[in-house]
Amino acid sequence: MTTMMGRWSTALACALLLSACATQHQAAMDEVGMPQVVPTLTMVEADARLKEVASERAAAESTYAARELACYDRFFVTSCLDQAKNTRRLTLVRLRAIEAEASHFKRAESVRLRDADLARTQQVARDELAERTAATPKTMKVVTPEAVPTRPGGPTLAERQARHAAEVKQQEAKDLAEAPQRSEREANFARKQAEAVKRQERVAKRLAEREKAAADKAARAAAAASAPPPPIGVN
Repeated sequence: MTTMMGRWSTALACALLLSACATQHQAAMDEVGMPQVVPTLTMVEADARLKEVASERAAAESTYAARELACYDRFFVTSCLDQAKNTRRLTLVRLRAIEAEASHFKRAESVRLRDADLARTQQVARDELAERTAATPKTMKVVTPEAVPTRPGGPTLAERQARHAAEVKQQEAKDLAEAPQRSEREANFARKQAEAVKRQERVAKRLAEREKAAADKAARAAAAASAPPPPIGVN
């Protein structure tokens, strides 16, 4: 019996030590008993908080199991179990609040980064379009008779100049004929960019609505969890 009591005492001491470690970083409570979580500022901090929540949740469950086992050696078993359950419940409420805030930050930050990347892509496209629109045609180099001597048996200077002028006119006619298609392509590009912006806005709006619904649900669950448990008779 003495050995059994010693084992229970050792288990209870370990449980109390785990509980102290798990509650060392507890968030403050507001006037209605809801956890007040410090806002997350970076993605690295959010990942670290989620990892810490997982570790503390495992510690809380281990502590509760050890305390529950030790309670059966107490005279007031029911009171001891109620106290262990209440400690576990408060710890889990705090951890859920931290987890919800860190997860919300990660989702919002992901949306912000996608929006910033889309804005950069659209700005690059607008800059390229402006450069193409403002580009001026290259000046035609005039060949003088002194610059290019004629070769015996080959085309004369006048013939080369006439051929060059014909090629320039042909290219100008081709550019003029392709102008409507080019304008249409540019208009289609601008339209697709505008549709992408609207689509991104719709996605962001739906995500915000889902996050708000999840936050409301978490708040209601936390409020229900923070309500005092019904009295239980003493064994």
